[in-house]
Parts: sequence; C-alpha cells; structure tokens
Amino acid sequence: MNGSAVVTAGLVRDYGNGAGLHGVDLEVPRGGVYGLVGPNGAGKTTLLSIVAGLRRSDAGEVRLSIDAGRIGVCPDTPEFEPWLTAAEVVRQSRGLAARDGRRRRGGTKHDHGSDAPDPVAAVLAEVGLTEAAGRRTGGFSRGMKQRLGLAVALALDPELLILDEPSSALDPSGRAEVLSLVAGLGRTRTVIFSSHVLADVQRVADTVGVLDRGRLLFQGPVRDLIDRFLQPAWEVRLRGGGEQRLAELLRQQDWVTSVTVNSDGSVRVEAASTAVGERRLPKAIAEADAALISLHPVDADLEAAFLALTGGRQGRDAEHGRDGQDMKDGQRDADRTGAA
Repeated sequence: MNGSAVVTAGLVRDYGNGAGLHGVDLEVPRGGVYGLVGPNGAGKTTLLSIVAGLRRSDAGEVRLSIDAGRIGVCPDTPEFEPWLTAAEVVRQSRGLAARDGRRRRGGTKHDHGSDAPDPVAAVLAEVGLTEAAGRRTGGFSRGMKQRLGLAVALALDPELLILDEPSSALDPSGRAEVLSLVAGLGRTRTVIFSSHVLADVQRVADTVGVLDRGRLLFQGPVRDLIDRFLQPAWEVRLRGGGEQRLAELLRQQDWVTSVTVNSDGSVRVEAASTAVGERRLPKAIAEADAALISLHPVDADLEAAFLALTGGRQGRDAEHGRDGQDMKDGQRDADRTGAA
C-alpha cells in the first residue's frame, strides 16, 4: 500500500437522486492529519462511516493496513449518559472495546499492573479533562463533550483516528482547543479529520481531500491544491499616485493575468507563475517610475482554492439538506460493529 493507512477503490454508496458516493478512490498516508473537506451533503460522513466499518458500500472496496481493533471514531455530536462521570465513560468504553478485542484475538492485550499509570486518567489528561474526570457529563458543554468523545476514541490507543466534524458548532475558544489537540494527535498516529470549515482544515491538515457531490475531486498536500487552482498574486502600494500608470503598464505584459486597482489605492497583480512574478514585477514598478511603499504576496487560502476547484459551489448543495438524509438512510441499514 506504499505507506498508506487507508485506500478505497471505486467506492459507491447510492442513496438516490445523486446523493451518496460515486467511485471514490481515497488514499490516506500513514501518519499525520488527512483533512476531508466539502460542503454539507458532499458525502463526508458516509465515506468515513464506510472506512470505519459502520456502514456498507454498494460497490468498491476498502483496504486498511491497520487492524480493525486499532481504529478509533469520534462522531460530530458525541452524546453520553448524563449520570456517568467522564472517567466512568472512558472506563466503560475501554472495557467494552477490550472485551471485543480479546474475543477477536483470543487473549488479553491491555493488562496493567498495580504500578502502571491509570490509562483512564492518562487519556483524560491528553484531552484536557483531568479536572472534570469526576463530573457527570449531563453538565458538560458542547466543547467538553467533544473532548470526551476524543478521549473515548483514544481509549485503546488507536493507530487510525477518524474525526467527523470535530470542531463544528464550537465557539472560537473551543474550536481552537480541539484543533490544537487534533494537530498534536497527528504527530503520533494517522488522523482523518472531516470539516466544511476550510480554515480549520488548512490549519491542521498535512494532506487534503476535496469531496463534492460524492466525488473526490482532489487529494494531495494542501499547498499543491492552492498552487494548482489559484494564480499567485501580489499587492502593491505606491506613494504619490501612479497606480493607474502602473496598472496600464502591467496590462501590456504577457506574464500578467489580472490587474486591479482597489478602492484603497493598492494594486492587485496576478501572474502566470510565482517565479515570473517575483522576477518581473519589481522591474515593472521601476519602469513605471513609481514610488514604492510596499510589495507583498497575497496569502492564498484553502477556501479560495476549493471554490476555484468546485466552480464556487461551496454551500450550494447544503440547501437541499442531503447530509442529514445520508445519515438517516445510512443508519437504517448500517452494518455497525460496536468496536469502533
């Protein structure tokens, strides 16, 4: 599998009316964070559920280089019995998963002597819930439940961690905490992290897959997506006017693809490539005899690249509510395994 943790080939799940997955060839490298992005209804939850073994596909296959017992899953809205404490939730989850693991392996793997550190306390500390270990989950905030869901997924030290929209509906502080945790987890295991918030994925992902209308349009490093679908751009600020003169000069250059004079007096310049822009733009400014205040590249982001790739469809399909229908339809015929 050439160092891949997960590979899917021609994966299909057809819910009708265009919803579902249509021939998805996913390849998740071993180690690091793989960010799966797409609008609501793109099929992210369906894809992750099939990879985790919680839902069946209609066609295609999933190949894992990781034992099924070493996969941890955290849904987008984890819920727990309100009378259980955080420590009891994790301990119960460890017991159920370990029992299932022993049944598959025919033996016990996770035995801890009296001097070994408490694995429940360790995993709660990893997600920042040490102080809440003895609190009942009924009083937990959304962010605390999200972190507890991560703790449950981490309970048996999984090699592959699947997180479905872990930062959705969190406030800025809670989102920052969860994203920081996800980034840290990617340094020690393979993490698949789905989101429709593109800035979140750009912040933590090493590799990105773009899913739209059930089809994987791109996968690779985040920088490759940005470089491939966005043209490099610079912002130029001049002293004492000269913006229009510079703009007219630049529009005559064959290496310039776009020139815009903004309302604040700055000039935005797009070029055919980064290399040619870096070489020729300073020469053009000098040729225009313009007094330069600043020249700096415009930061490209994942959202702009996504919109360029999908033709600006971000959020459009969400109006039809297909993601929720995917969940309902899939749950009726889900092949749930319990271990995940």
